Amino acid sequence: MVRIHVQSRSIVLPGDIIAEGNDIVVESPFIERKGNQYYATITGLVNVQQLEDGKYKISIIPLEGAYIPKSGDIVIGLVKDIGLTHWEVDIASPYKGILTIQEVLDRPFNPAVDSLKKYLDVGDYIVAKVVAFDRARDPLLTIKGKGLGRIVEGSIVEIKPSRIPRVIGKKGSMVNMLMNETGCEIVVGQNGRILVNCPNKDLEEIAILSIKKIEVEAHTTGLTERVREFIREEKARRGV
Repeated sequence: MVRIHVQSRSIVLPGDIIAEGNDIVVESPFIERKGNQYYATITGLVNVQQLEDGKYKISIIPLEGAYIPKSGDIVIGLVKDIGLTHWEVDIASPYKGILTIQEVLDRPFNPAVDSLKKYLDVGDYIVAKVVAFDRARDPLLTIKGKGLGRIVEGSIVEIKPSRIPRVIGKKGSMVNMLMNETGCEIVVGQNGRILVNCPNKDLEEIAILSIKKIEVEAHTTGLTERVREFIREEKARRGV
């Protein structure tokens, strides 16, 4: 007999009991067995699946430091798969983003005669907004709105999502300084991805190095001025 103590796709904490019984298949290094009981060893998103033979498969996706979507968040996503009327989007999260055709087009769409690939293809990056998310289902995205849509130029920088507030700064002070000093356009995704579009390669490299510097030194004080000085020194050294 198997007893499942949690709902699939719920969040568990270290020490939480997930299941007990003998017909259990563990597919995660983050689950500890004590007798016939199974416990989480980290904070994570638990998945429970009943197999054809009646056994239960349990696993945990680590959430420590992971991006958890919130309604209204701006994210930078990568199109991973295409359905009949929606795209599946990697948003650097345990949850995949869902972008429906209604959140892309303002006109009727007939999948029998039209193809989603005409608008977005696998491998495309997008700037999107999270319009709905409640943990019971994957987050819904939209690319309708100013500044949203397919990314056609620039480079993507990835950092820890927990460092994003430091990149933005108080009232946007850090990101505005980065743009003013480098002349780059910068779009910051709450999911840890940052779009950098610069006038030339040298300025792009300086902007990326500056963002990485912020990520590493996020815990320190006086960071804005240090990054400003770093940018100016790099510009002088490169003659840009």
